[in-house]
Amino acid sequence: MIIKRSTSLVRQLGTTGVLAVAIAAAVSACGGGTKPPAATQPPAAAAEPAPGPPPATGVYVTNEQSGELSIIDAATQTVVGTVKLGKRPRGIVASPDGTLLYVALSGSPSAPPGVDEKTLPPPDRSADGIGVVDIAKRKIIRVLMSGPDPEQVALSKDGTRLFVANEDAARLTVINTADGAVVNMFKVGDEPEGVTVHPDANHVYVTSEEDGAVYVVDLSAGKVLKPVKVGPRPRSVAFLPDGSRAYVPSETGGTLSVIDTKRLATVKTITLGEGIRPMGTAMARDGKHLYVSTGRSKMVFIVDTSTNKVVGTIEAGQRPWGIALSPDGRTVYTANGPSNDLSVVDLETKQVTKKIPLGRGPWGVVVVESR
Repeated sequence: MIIKRSTSLVRQLGTTGVLAVAIAAAVSACGGGTKPPAATQPPAAAAEPAPGPPPATGVYVTNEQSGELSIIDAATQTVVGTVKLGKRPRGIVASPDGTLLYVALSGSPSAPPGVDEKTLPPPDRSADGIGVVDIAKRKIIRVLMSGPDPEQVALSKDGTRLFVANEDAARLTVINTADGAVVNMFKVGDEPEGVTVHPDANHVYVTSEEDGAVYVVDLSAGKVLKPVKVGPRPRSVAFLPDGSRAYVPSETGGTLSVIDTKRLATVKTITLGEGIRPMGTAMARDGKHLYVSTGRSKMVFIVDTSTNKVVGTIEAGQRPWGIALSPDGRTVYTANGPSNDLSVVDLETKQVTKKIPLGRGPWGVVVVESR
């Protein structure tokens, strides 16, 4: 995702409240009813003052294990700042004007593949929330109540609504970004992860890892329309610019499901290969190509959306997950968790031109372009 940043100051909104009470109120509700406003909390500590203006084009990466945000200047391909965030920052999205970042923070313990969840410590629900980062100030200015274990986030086109996938609660939480109120919650499938707003701005698609389905939420009607069956363990959603099709990777199926968004049905399954584990997706601005990260498979796959065929592969790094494109569409960035770095991939040569060291466990990536 690429966002253009304006130079106007962003007015800080919201009131201080009790975090635990707000979360308890949200979690106890179900379905699509409207909820009372949720409280916000100030950051525990302010980050150091920014040494200068944000990069003309900045690449922002969440580091899940070290609990911080890395700021990379795309021109120099160097880290120019770090912001402390909180526990397990993962999903990240930028405001339409490019002045704010919204980051999912989770107090649930990490449960990598093969770990018996019964042996893990209890979750720290006080750490759950959506951190709001002021890009110019390079610090968290508030934390929005989000419901338990937020993993990925999406934002409405006008920036007024934030959509949060609550993995432990099997819910989609809708937050008013102006006052931090939880305005709606929808029951979706178990272990929701990927969440993306359709280009029509009225529908939100949420993947359910447990159900092997994508749940489609109609915001105007205030209800879940239907689950669309896809491959097992779906991880993200990417749309063509006109919204006619959605692409959903199946991590354990090694496939991409193509959804007809009018019929709300899977119309094609693209096989990526045995042992390939597709994860994140990034659609080109013109919609001609889709870029897919593949986690432990180390590769980025390039799909021609006119033919729905794989037209290229690039070895990107160790378990690439988060993925984003540069404004000119010539570079793809991948966050590589095990190797603690960001790969810079030249799409013309299909080569990694640089690996930028980051914090521990890089996860999500967003690109913000200055005006």
